[in-house]
Amino acid sequence: MIKKVTYLVVLCFPFLLFSQTNAVTEYGDQVILMDDGTWSYLDEEANLIEEIPENNSIFEKDKNAKFLLKSSVFNIGIWMNTKQWKFSKASENEDAEYELALKGEDLYGTVITEKVEIPLKALREIAISNAKDVAPDTKITDQEYRTVNGVKVLMLKMSGTMSGIKFAYFGYYYSNDKGTVQIILFTSQNLMEEYNSKVETLLNGFVEL
Repeated sequence: MIKKVTYLVVLCFPFLLFSQTNAVTEYGDQVILMDDGTWSYLDEEANLIEEIPENNSIFEKDKNAKFLLKSSVFNIGIWMNTKQWKFSKASENEDAEYELALKGEDLYGTVITEKVEIPLKALREIAISNAKDVAPDTKITDQEYRTVNGVKVLMLKMSGTMSGIKFAYFGYYYSNDKGTVQIILFTSQNLMEEYNSKVETLLNGFVEL
């Protein structure tokens, strides 16, 4: 079974309640009504550019990322700075392998691994579909292919709303013939810009072993 990329958000924030309502306008458009009075088109993501651009910049692990967190599912790992980040085996989300958190801050993450190989473009569709199960107004705000430590990954940034709280997600997605990994960091939208460099640094610790 393909795993839910945003399930951990609900577990970390148990006070969140599902409060969006689907509706149809007099013109037949499907919309999502939010509890704060705002709305958005249900098929807004259909306007996404189908061709995912490729970023030719060099993405490498940080020199201070000295601890290698290895997956026990397949041949990937994440170099991280344990002075800044803490991790644990996933205990609440049975679909995740690890849970991550920036020490003393409101930035969280999950590492989901499985043995199924999934093409990166298909992985994007799965990610957005699963995110919408939790926040129906979820949309991709940025996407591109990157080469990280010599490995091609898909980078996705998404945003969505739950019970009036706006969340932002920033993740790397990768698959080979041994399995698939989704590394997703998340926080509120108003904090993501502040945490952006720390998120980038952690994600750029990703390696194929």
